[in-house]
Amino acid sequence: MVEVALQVAVDQADLPSPDQITAWARAAWRRSNEDAEVVVRICGKDESRRLNHDFRGKDKPTNVLSFPYDPHPGVTPHHAGDLVICAPVVIHEAAEQGKTIDAHWAHMVVHGMLHLQGYDHQDDSQADEMESLETDILTALGFPAPYFVKETNERRSNA
Repeated sequence: MVEVALQVAVDQADLPSPDQITAWARAAWRRSNEDAEVVVRICGKDESRRLNHDFRGKDKPTNVLSFPYDPHPGVTPHHAGDLVICAPVVIHEAAEQGKTIDAHWAHMVVHGMLHLQGYDHQDDSQADEMESLETDILTALGFPAPYFVKETNERRSNA
């Protein structure tokens, strides 16, 4: 089971409850035989931009950043890592993409949790696997599929 430590570093309306974030994180935890702790930090644009610049070389805020914990060899980790989610970006993207705020928040938590477990989307094969998992998890939670494919078969992400 996953325990979530929530940090809210922004004064923002329409934030999900701690129970919602915990439920979404647990739904995305694929290592059912392992207990873990995750820190989820909800921040504003300035913090997100700074972290995105420092760790990814991109000078703009982003929706979610994942920081997996990399333990020393021989140490069994309990801490899986940290997620930093930018509230203003998530809220803006939800409106822009025609999603409910809760659906997009859930997607960002699930997406980040999968990154903490080693899933990625650097190539088409990885992206297909990760997007399929995200879709399965989110639809099981009662949300619509977060991705769709245009008629031209071009991948389009709603993330």
